[in-house]
Amino acid sequence: MQRPPRIDASFFSGLGRTVNFYIVRHGESVANAQNRVQGRSDFPLNDRGRDQARQAGAWFRGRPVARTLCSPLSRAAETADILCSEAGLPAPRREPLLVELDTGKFSGLTLDEARERHPEDWARFAHMSWEGVSDAERSHQLADRARAAWAALRREAAESGGDVLALSHGGTIQWLVRVTFGCESWMPLLSTGNCGIFQLAVEPRGELPAFMQWKELNLLPGDPALRAQPVF
Repeated sequence: MQRPPRIDASFFSGLGRTVNFYIVRHGESVANAQNRVQGRSDFPLNDRGRDQARQAGAWFRGRPVARTLCSPLSRAAETADILCSEAGLPAPRREPLLVELDTGKFSGLTLDEARERHPEDWARFAHMSWEGVSDAERSHQLADRARAAWAALRREAAESGGDVLALSHGGTIQWLVRVTFGCESWMPLLSTGNCGIFQLAVEPRGELPAFMQWKELNLLPGDPALRAQPVF
């Protein structure tokens, strides 16, 4: 299988207009509030997560987003539904490439349970992140999936002629950002708060490579009282 392309300035050179790509993490889930690792386990939002989604929607009100994609997991899909309704944006469409990483044997466990039940993996996790968990999704797989997701986002921008919004998860967002810098390992990590907003502005230059700028990294809109310590 052909490897997805590098996500660099040349990758975006074919766009016909300036495009903002917005990537947003889901609101706080029931598992987030319990310090529980989710991965692909399907936990719903809690009430604070729904309030966070509404406040993110208020931030997007008036922004010319033409397409919205979201992970099929319910915490991201519900965030997308609430945000788009609040902001008056197009209804979101499910995109499997935006699903959270597979967290392997840690899935469904609290952080304390993971430390107690899998001490060797936990010791590696502390300095290798998910690459240290023996059956979690590998870094090269995440990088390739992130590149494929960018290809889908670029296609949506080219077809719609507008900005694109993607609702995803903390681990996957790490890689959506990392691949734009050519990073192939987990460290250093980025903060990814619930409903944190990441904005990549891309300005095409005709046949030349595009101008790219990360304008926002983990912007947390709305009431600070609704913010929570980032967890998986």
